[in-house]
Amino acid sequence: MSDNILQKLLKPTSRGKIWWTFVGIILLVLATSLVDFGSYYNRAVDKFKAPFPKVKEMPFRLGLDLQGGTQLTYQADVSAIATADKGNAVEGVRDVIERRINIFGVSEPNVQINRTSGGDYRIIVELAGIKDIKQAIKNIGETPLLEFKEENKEIRKMTDAETKELNDYNKAAEARATEVLGKVISGGDFKALAAAYSEDEKTKANGGSLGWITEKDNPGIYNLAKNIAVGKSSADLGRINGGFEIIKVEGKREKINPFNNQPEKEVKASHLLICFKDNTGCESGFTKEEALAKVNKLKLEATPANFKDLIKQNSTEPGARDSGGELGWFSLGAMVKPFEDEVFKQAVGTISGPVETEFGWHLIYKQEERKIQEFNLSHIFIKTKIEQDIIGVQSEWKNTELTGRNLKTSSVEFNPQDGSPEVSLAFDDEGAKFFETITARNINKPVAIYLDGYAISIPNVNEKISGGKAVISGKFNITEAKLLAQRLNAGALPVPINLVNQQTVGPSLGQKSVDDSLRAGLIAFVIIALFMIVFYRLPGLMAVLALVVYSLLVFTLFKIGFSMAALVLVGIFLIIGITVNSWFILLAFLSYIILYFIGGLAPVTLTLAGLAGAIVSVGMAVDANILIFARLREEILAGKPLSVALNEAFKRAWPSIRDSNFNTLIICLILIMFTTSAVKGFAVTLGLGVIISMFTAIFITRNFLSLIPPAWLEKRHGLITSVKARENK
Repeated sequence: MSDNILQKLLKPTSRGKIWWTFVGIILLVLATSLVDFGSYYNRAVDKFKAPFPKVKEMPFRLGLDLQGGTQLTYQADVSAIATADKGNAVEGVRDVIERRINIFGVSEPNVQINRTSGGDYRIIVELAGIKDIKQAIKNIGETPLLEFKEENKEIRKMTDAETKELNDYNKAAEARATEVLGKVISGGDFKALAAAYSEDEKTKANGGSLGWITEKDNPGIYNLAKNIAVGKSSADLGRINGGFEIIKVEGKREKINPFNNQPEKEVKASHLLICFKDNTGCESGFTKEEALAKVNKLKLEATPANFKDLIKQNSTEPGARDSGGELGWFSLGAMVKPFEDEVFKQAVGTISGPVETEFGWHLIYKQEERKIQEFNLSHIFIKTKIEQDIIGVQSEWKNTELTGRNLKTSSVEFNPQDGSPEVSLAFDDEGAKFFETITARNINKPVAIYLDGYAISIPNVNEKISGGKAVISGKFNITEAKLLAQRLNAGALPVPINLVNQQTVGPSLGQKSVDDSLRAGLIAFVIIALFMIVFYRLPGLMAVLALVVYSLLVFTLFKIGFSMAALVLVGIFLIIGITVNSWFILLAFLSYIILYFIGGLAPVTLTLAGLAGAIVSVGMAVDANILIFARLREEILAGKPLSVALNEAFKRAWPSIRDSNFNTLIICLILIMFTTSAVKGFAVTLGLGVIISMFTAIFITRNFLSLIPPAWLEKRHGLITSVKARENK
């Protein structure tokens, strides 16, 4: 760009245009403040009953290292898969893993696929608030299992002889347990008796010790121990599923959180749910506004006495008519975060105001709260038998010869009659024979397709099918059909995975990281603000105000996600590029590439490294101002009028600002494209911060300085540079 064009673009603008720009900045500040502090705004509207519309609260999406949980890294063995199918096979495994971890009730599980520079596929699984990580690892690591089942017509009942066998065994077990209990009561050594008689192979070798357990760990044994004093043993036989228990209580205590040394709590609550369109599993048909209005009306009627009736009459939760919305006892990490945040802070016996989660609007009745107790227990276990131990598990479905190893491929096709999506199956030669036999004996009957033990489709067989090909038709939309095909391919193309790394972060440690990071960011902001004001005086104060706008805008973009951030930044920078400096047009498209094509439609996930990048960017947000103000001092000391000096300062500092920030953005782009995890998180937030800083440092700071009348400021050069310096010059 030539100097003449640059001078034209940077020439002083009219006072009216400056004030209109300032109004635009104020509107931007208000909009970003509503996004950043929406919860406080909504509370104020409720408290003062103001006639203002509420805003949608948008929480930050926190990474695993900030919210706590476990990260598992698996390496996929794709050596046996054709090159063209490797990507699809790993995608299928990811889908299977996502469904497997859903059974643990994990809030917002995150499963990503990363391909290393060596061509290996790695699957990163982030589980927030997981309780039984060993079971999760076991379930995740299993090879996908695809099964074809038919109706079981051979469900049998126990014979009289088998019933007698069962009763005799259980009577003998009770007699053995009674004998052992007598020895315990008579003062026998509990550990020795456990080693001699207990039928729990896992604990008998260490004297029957179960260690410290809570009610969630083993409700049956825990409840038996409640009424036993420390150091004492059972006075009567305890009965639980599977056998008889004799318990000794070695100790009792409140469970302490190891990260903050505070007692852990759990609450008992019930809730009334009104879901609305686009909520998970919602079929109510309410809009969000209609659902909120209904919840607010019910809130006015609700009391602890009538809350259960209101739930049964109004709740859209499946089964609420029978359950009355009861949730039982639960601790931190068991519920989605907005629900959890509300119920743990509200008082016992109160009904909350509307709480929004991914499932809809909730009213929560907090019934009780207690500290979590844990017992140190030893036990002697004597087994009993049930029907399944004699005749095995009886199911309405039984396995056939056909499994996923016989399925060659699955794909989405469209019915030529009505254009509806269908899922086609192609079997190998052995599978084709099996499938023909199965369909021949099940005409006009259903055949169930199971993946990982769950029925994913139960089509009805219309005729015998030969040739090794079949079509699953039903009321599919295209998305459901693609998902089913992917699931079937996951079973047909099993990819072994090996756990190569495991990292666990406690929720309290994650919260501490958030608190420490916010504290570090605040300290950095204050130090930078003091430096700028003391060293650069009035321009420094303007830079600090611009830094406030920068902070609001950055955290807003963190909340709204990559795609929206791309649109917002492109709009802002195109306006600036057209009206002030055409380099911002290039910056607009660079922002779009970084945020949209790299981030897609995903929200910005804040990690500990990402917060570090955000804090570093606070310092970088004023480096452009430092270059501009240093140049401004030189122009003023050279005797130029303030308006001319200000224009020259911005013009002459721009090449250095442009080159340094663009180089930083290039490095960030490289890190985003070729790294993962912490490094990528750092690069994303740093790059986003650099992009926004170029807007605030050049556009907003200049507007703030331009608002001050030049004639007034000409008489007060001390607000910009020292009088002594001017005299020396």
